[in-house]
Amino acid sequence: MLNYVQDGKRIQVTAPYDVASGAGCLVGAFLFGAALDAATSGDDDLILQTEGIVTLAKENPLVISVGDAVYWDDTAKEVDKTATNVLVGVCTKAAGSTDTTVEVKLFGIGIPDA
Repeated sequence: MLNYVQDGKRIQVTAPYDVASGAGCLVGAFLFGAALDAATSGDDDLILQTEGIVTLAKENPLVISVGDAVYWDDTAKEVDKTATNVLVGVCTKAAGSTDTTVEVKLFGIGIPDA
């Protein structure tokens, strides 16, 4: 196939803001992933892991159960359960109120509130 580019599990983008290695990052309205390395806003070599299970920062003292939908709060730079934020995945390992992170199965894209 002459038009195949890549599988899309990792995508190189321009960093929309400063991002730490492993942190979630929303690019535009739909593209979401976890940064493989740290990047400064404007860097054009940020690689995002857009599929798979990753550990992301979560809102405290929020409890997230296995199977809960998780959403990206791009202001706080963490996941929560607020349906008006961008839907990015599903919880794969429960996180209690004192946990600062949660394991998330990424959907491959962020789905904005309709």
